[in-house]
Amino acid sequence: MPVLQKRASRPKRISLVTLLTGLVSLSVILTVTILLLSFYQSKKQALINTTLTLNHTSAIKMSHTLDALIKSMRSSLQYSASIFSNRNEMTTDEVYSKLELIRRTNNYFNSVTVVDETGRVQSVSPGSIGTVGSYVKTETAKMAVALKKPYISKPYVTSSTKRLIVLMSEPIFDKDGIYRGVIGGTIYLHEDNILNTIFGSNPTDELGSSFYIVGSDGHLLFHRDSNRIGEDISANPAVRKLIQGKSGYEQIVNLRGQTVLAAYVKVPENDWGVVVVSPISVVQEQVNRDIQSVLLYMLPSFLLLMLVVIGLARKIAKPFVSLANLVSKAGRQEVELSEGSQHWNREAELLSRAIRFALANIKKKTEQLTHDARTDPLTGLTNRRTLEETMKKWMAEQIPFSIMMMDLDRFKAINDTYGHQAGDEVLRHFAKIISSSLRPEDVSCRFGGEEFVVLVSHTGLEEAYQVAERIRRALETRTNPIGQRLTVSQGIAHYPSHAVSPKGLLHVADEAMYKAKRAGRNQTMIAEEE
Repeated sequence: MPVLQKRASRPKRISLVTLLTGLVSLSVILTVTILLLSFYQSKKQALINTTLTLNHTSAIKMSHTLDALIKSMRSSLQYSASIFSNRNEMTTDEVYSKLELIRRTNNYFNSVTVVDETGRVQSVSPGSIGTVGSYVKTETAKMAVALKKPYISKPYVTSSTKRLIVLMSEPIFDKDGIYRGVIGGTIYLHEDNILNTIFGSNPTDELGSSFYIVGSDGHLLFHRDSNRIGEDISANPAVRKLIQGKSGYEQIVNLRGQTVLAAYVKVPENDWGVVVVSPISVVQEQVNRDIQSVLLYMLPSFLLLMLVVIGLARKIAKPFVSLANLVSKAGRQEVELSEGSQHWNREAELLSRAIRFALANIKKKTEQLTHDARTDPLTGLTNRRTLEETMKKWMAEQIPFSIMMMDLDRFKAINDTYGHQAGDEVLRHFAKIISSSLRPEDVSCRFGGEEFVVLVSHTGLEEAYQVAERIRRALETRTNPIGQRLTVSQGIAHYPSHAVSPKGLLHVADEAMYKAKRAGRNQTMIAEEE
C-alpha cells in the first residue's frame, strides 16, 4: 500500500500589495522619523546657542557692573586716603570718626582699617574688631603695606576674626609725598556684603541659569550656595579659561560631572571673572516638550497620509511584480539590472535605478571589505590569513614551493631611536623591496611586527635562496627612510622537503631564520632537512 507523504509545509507568503504597502508605509515612517530627528537636533542646537548667547550677554553685563563697582570702591579708598594724608594732625577719636563715617556712607566694605607704614593698626571700623594697636599678622596684609600702591588680595582668612575676606587697599602719602601707610577695606565673603547686595537679588531664569564670581586664583567670591564661597574651582574648564585671561562661552562639564552651558567674562579692573551657567538638562526637557507638541499636531495628518499611501500602493502594485522578482533573487545570486531596461511606470524606473545603484555600491563595499580582510593596512602586503589560505591551497594541489621567513634586524632599536612613525616607514620601505623582487604569482605577507613571509611557487631551495639574497642586498644598499644601514635575517624552508603542514613549514623556516640571527644577522639560512 503506498504511503502518502505529507506535503512539506510552505512558508506563508506575503502578497506584493501587502509588501509594497508595508514598504511605502515604512518609507513614510522613516521620513517622518528623520524629520523629527532633524527637528530635534536643530531645535536642541538652537536652544543651546540661544542659551549660550543669553548667558554671555548676562555675563558681560554683570562684568561691567562688577567692573564699575570695583572702580567706585577703589575711588572711595583713594578719596579716603587723601583725607588721612594729615592723619598725624588728627586725634584718635577724629580718625575713628572719619573712618566710621566712610564705612557707613558708601557701604562698600564690611570693615575699614588704617595701618601705618610699620604695619601697626591705627584705627579700625567697626571698633568691635579690636585690633587697634596691634600689628598686622597675615602675609596678605603685610604685602598690602609693603607694596605702597593700590592692591586687591586673593581670598584669605584673617588671623584675628578668622573670617574669609578680600582686602582692597590704597596707599596713604602725606602732603610731602612721604608714605604713611595704607587704608584698607575688606569684604566679608561669608557675611552680608556689597556683592550680595548687588548680585544676590538676581533670580534664576526659566532655563535654570545661575552665576558666580571667581577671583583671579579661581576661588569662589560669590555663589548662591554660601557654603561654597572660598572653594577653589580653578580646575573648572570655564574658570581655567578666565585664569588664562580669556572670555567666551561653550558647553562644559563642571567639577560635579554635570554638563552645563557656560559663559565666562573677565572683569578688566581686577582680573576677577563672572561665570553664568545653565544646565543642559533644562534645554533637553524643553526640546522634549517641543517634540511632544509637534507629534500631537502631526498625528492626524500622519494617519491621513498613511491611508492615502495604502490606497495608492494597492493601485500601483501590479507593475512592480517583475521588479520584486528581481529583488527577491538578489539574496540568492548576483543580480544586475540592464542599463537599457525601461519601465512604463515612473516610480518603477526610479526604483530600478536606485536598486542598480545600491547593488553596485554593495558589490563595491564587499570587494573593499574582502580586500581589507586579506591585506595588511600598513604595508599593503597580504596578511597572515591570506598566507595560511595560500599554503593550504598549494599543499592541497601538491604544488611545491619555498617559504622565506624574514625578520628586520634590531628593529626595536629603530623604533626607540627614530620613533614608531619612522619604524612604520622602514616597514613600508622593506615591503616595497619585497614586492619589486617577486613574480606576480608569488605571495608576500607581513607576518607580524617586523616579520615578513614570502611564498615562491614551483621554486627549489637554491632559487629561493637567490631571491632572498637579492632582497637582503637591496635592503642593505638602497636609500631608506632613516638614512642608516638596514639589514634582515632570513630563513628558507621547502615544501614538501622540510614539512607537509603549514604550521610545520613555518616552524622550520622560523628556526632557520633564528639560526641566521644567532650567526650574526644580515644573512640567509636554508633549513636543514630532517
